[in-house]
Amino acid sequence: MKVKCAWEHNGDDTLLYAVNCVGAHTRGASRELALEKMPKEIMSYLRWSGEPVPERVEIEIVQEKASGLQIADADSDIMFEEERVPLPEEAYLRLKALALKSAEDFHALYASVPDKNASCLPVRNTFYGAVPRMAQEMYEHTKNVNSYYFGEIGVDADNAGTILECRQRGFALLEQSDGFLKAPAVVGSYDELWSVRKVLRRFIWHDRIHAKAMYRMAVRTFGKNAVRDPFQFDE
Repeated sequence: MKVKCAWEHNGDDTLLYAVNCVGAHTRGASRELALEKMPKEIMSYLRWSGEPVPERVEIEIVQEKASGLQIADADSDIMFEEERVPLPEEAYLRLKALALKSAEDFHALYASVPDKNASCLPVRNTFYGAVPRMAQEMYEHTKNVNSYYFGEIGVDADNAGTILECRQRGFALLEQSDGFLKAPAVVGSYDELWSVRKVLRRFIWHDRIHAKAMYRMAVRTFGKNAVRDPFQFDE
């Protein structure tokens, strides 16, 4: 299987995104380290999304963006070339289903953590403040980008309820807008370009970042058999 990737970097620090496995990504202190991780990430992603898992994964970098952001902490503003063009309805429905599955699975992972306010992780700070350490913090942080992401494309969404509930309401509001699938990319906060397709990708990507962190934290804190693995991080 050939996987096309976009490479965003700040110096050597790298975020590598799988363009044709929306939301799959790796990070590394260099492009080479991120590339080494990508085959395992793709296989995990395909198991999660219910697609056939290949025996071999080839990586092709099709886009590059040098950035001044804190890439090492997953700060990102890249827009894929295909995110600038109108989104076919079939593709929208497929990506929406994945974004909702991701929210549902994220909630299931969170619900399985025995103690939502316990963690073995040390305190660590990034550009946006302290890194969430406990399941409750990780869940709230991940859920509460809902209004931000939808707001960047002009949808007045909120963060009330579960991560799945607020995301479902956001999509319902989006779909009330005539021609939303053909809407051009717009400049949002911090001069970042946004589109409907990019919002879909960012939801799945952001869920996956924090689901992986929550799962690893929970395994270290409570043991592997104490928490669910809906994202199929372990084989």
